Amino acid sequence: MQVRVHLVISGRVQGVAFRHYCVQAARQYGVHGWVRNSDDGCVEVMAEGVAMSLERFVRWCRRGPPAASVLTCRESYVKPTGEFDAFEVAF
Repeated sequence: MQVRVHLVISGRVQGVAFRHYCVQAARQYGVHGWVRNSDDGCVEVMAEGVAMSLERFVRWCRRGPPAASVLTCRESYVKPTGEFDAFEVAF
C-alpha cells in the first residue's frame, strides 16, 4: 500500500547537508518525492512509498544526518498521488 507524507523538520537542519543525505536515504528506502530548504530555516519533505519503507524513511528524517540536530518533525499524511518517479532536491 502506497502512503504519502509531508514533513516539516526544524532544528539545526540547514547548512548540514540534510538535503543531500535525505536524497540518499530516500533512494535507499525506495521512497519518491522531494526535499527542500524553507525560508524559515526548516527542511520540508514530500515523500511517497510503500508503508514500511516510508516509515523507515520518516524515522531517518526524525534523526537526520550526523551534523544535524532535529528538534521537531511534523508529519502530515495525505492521499498518495503517484506523481513522483524519483527523489530529488526541489528549489
